[in-house]
Amino acid sequence: MEKDIFERLVVGEPIPSNDPQRHRLRDASYQTIGLLQEMNNSSDPEEIRILLGKITGGEISDTTAVFPPLYINYGKHTSIGKNVFINFNCTMLGLGGITIEDGVLLAPNVSLLSEAHPLEPSQRQTLVPKPIHIRKNAWIGANATILPGVTVGENSVVAAGAVVSKDVPNNVVVGGVPAKVIKNSLTIKGN
Repeated sequence: MEKDIFERLVVGEPIPSNDPQRHRLRDASYQTIGLLQEMNNSSDPEEIRILLGKITGGEISDTTAVFPPLYINYGKHTSIGKNVFINFNCTMLGLGGITIEDGVLLAPNVSLLSEAHPLEPSQRQTLVPKPIHIRKNAWIGANATILPGVTVGENSVVAAGAVVSKDVPNNVVVGGVPAKVIKNSLTIKGN
């Protein structure tokens, strides 16, 4: 018996366009879109958290705030911690897995893209999942894009407009396209 397509995605298995279960990805995305439409039309923080919990399949802490609209193609591989703030117009392609730890800030128009496709045209329809991990207290600036397989280190800052294609160490600021460290040894005061 063939393993479930969603289990294969979460372990990083590429999914070719002719996979017999591939239609399930689109079906799941349309189910998610239905919940997103309801969530994106709400201004009630509790209702937003409940609907986001249905999308992700996990409880969303009452210390976490989301300003809709939010766009997610599949949320069951997405985990969102406590004291997280997600601002307007964030996009999460989550088939490859997205982990957002406690205290993370996502500015407007952030894109977390845990899926890609091969460069070879004959293979381009293959879906290649790679998880994204945003560690505690990271701040992702407006219009930043985090690409598949990237981990953003604890307390680090991704500058507005950056495109992050490689892991970000803890306690640094990165910026640019592609993102590079622009400030080392970020001084952390207080907590």
